[in-house]
Amino acid sequence: MILALDVGTRRIGVAGSDPGENFALPLRVFQRTNLRADIDRIVAIADEYGAQELVVGDPVALSGRRGIASDKMDRFVEGLQRRFSGQIHRVDERMTTVQATRTLLSADVSRARRKAVVDKLAAALILETFLAKRKRQSAV
Repeated sequence: MILALDVGTRRIGVAGSDPGENFALPLRVFQRTNLRADIDRIVAIADEYGAQELVVGDPVALSGRRGIASDKMDRFVEGLQRRFSGQIHRVDERMTTVQATRTLLSADVSRARRKAVVDKLAAALILETFLAKRKRQSAV
């Protein structure tokens, strides 16, 4: 299984692949506390699901440039690499939260419910991007 993370300033959304690594399934959202606790929680979730790989959304600016958010993500991934023994991949997450919000709005999901699920849906979109790219590369 592969887990994907949408790491925000307040919450982290988590999604997982099916066993065949064809689909991304939104799993959960948790509130951030501090870097160490967040990483401990991610490692525990990875252990719970038997994940061998993590995909982390990389907050690249719309212009394609790396900014402050990407620098913060560098530090987050460095901390994660010290604790997680599997592979960690980074995927451009531009517009995933916007896309997730639009999907929920079109489904007429209430504001309170959107807030509870948007981050795990964004993580699923990040994972779908990764799985599609991997499938294209293996077909070549």
